[in-house]
Amino acid sequence: MVVALALTVIAPAGHIRAQELRGHGGPVRAVALSADGAMAVTGSFDQTVILWRLSSGAAEAVLRFHDGSVNAVASLPDGRFASGGEDGRIALWRVDKPEPDQIIAAHAGPVSALAASADGAALASASWDGTARVTPLAGGTAQILEGHRGQVNGVAFLPSGGVVTSGYDATVRFWPTDGSAPRIITLPSVLNAVAAAPDGEVIVAGGDGVLRIIAEGRVVAEIAVAETPLVALALTRDGSAVAAGGIRGNVVIIERATRQVRANLVGPGLPVWSLAFTANGRELLSGGADRLVRRWDARSGEHIGPVIARAAESPLGNIPGAAAGERGAQVFRACAACHTLAKDDGNRAGPTLHGIMGRRIGTAGGYSFSPALKGMDIIWSEETIARLFEIGPNAMTPGTKMPEQVITAPEDRKALVEWLARVTR
Repeated sequence: MVVALALTVIAPAGHIRAQELRGHGGPVRAVALSADGAMAVTGSFDQTVILWRLSSGAAEAVLRFHDGSVNAVASLPDGRFASGGEDGRIALWRVDKPEPDQIIAAHAGPVSALAASADGAALASASWDGTARVTPLAGGTAQILEGHRGQVNGVAFLPSGGVVTSGYDATVRFWPTDGSAPRIITLPSVLNAVAAAPDGEVIVAGGDGVLRIIAEGRVVAEIAVAETPLVALALTRDGSAVAAGGIRGNVVIIERATRQVRANLVGPGLPVWSLAFTANGRELLSGGADRLVRRWDARSGEHIGPVIARAAESPLGNIPGAAAGERGAQVFRACAACHTLAKDDGNRAGPTLHGIMGRRIGTAGGYSFSPALKGMDIIWSEETIARLFEIGPNAMTPGTKMPEQVITAPEDRKALVEWLARVTR
């Protein structure tokens, strides 16, 4: 079913632009700007796509189509935009229509990334089914790109017309236009996003917190951004600057020519899942776990308006032991955007963790689990939760919509599970 809802946001007198875009009911997984720079489109764990007017911050339409979270969005040169969801489908939309203009049943797993070719003739998609696809939008057979071992997290078109992909298997793959075998570069870390600059340089965001730049088949720069995974990446249209965001809310803007950090963005400390520069490169939009799209001055790194986490919706203040600095509570910060702990707090993007110890996977009340999880024979305990974060959700619970993350330090895993056992009773 498709539902469109018009929203009106009245800006206070004298305000030229909204400080934040508010409307999603879950973490903002994807953000993109229209070809003319006037509109933004966002996708969320709440299963909606929202179309925004940037000059006013007004949400012009809330669109529902996907069964599951909307993980990727992309703008096309002709003014349309695309959304990719957990359901493996891609929808193409026009700004003046409440239902999809075209539906592509592309993948057997969640769509994780989308990219449009420069001429708008093709759409590239990456998926957790282990493949990427290049679909001609005027009709014809899609090119299926196979070879990654595990989920494909990023895809981008190269200036040559070819495609570059990045994946959980720590490889970057360069796919030629003639369909021949790709050139493969193996890196030290899981790769969560990829972007291609107009001059052909490729930038990848690593699970080790390192941003790597590839040119002429080799890594030419490594920039340590964070100690935790980078999950979001954006380039200005001219390729002069790149932004990277992480699971702990850290965002940096880097001058690509000098490889130097231009600005560190100071937000509320919640995961940043998506980034996009405005058409002129002067603003950066960030979509995060606090359900907001925040706006930043891309030159200075200053937030447009105060950085205030909404008290009624922020999970951080509700974490038992956080104020006292308990290690388990600190580790849980990355989980708090999607999971609650108390009996009466209910489900968020993920199920409540209240009473998790001894509970069978896929049985929390009031939450819609995937068929894959419902069929698993896992009982949650300190041991099984520790194992989940040792090997990662994709390895232990294939088919989950939980974002991929691991806790590499055994002492941190131990602190987390012991703390969870105590606070979720």
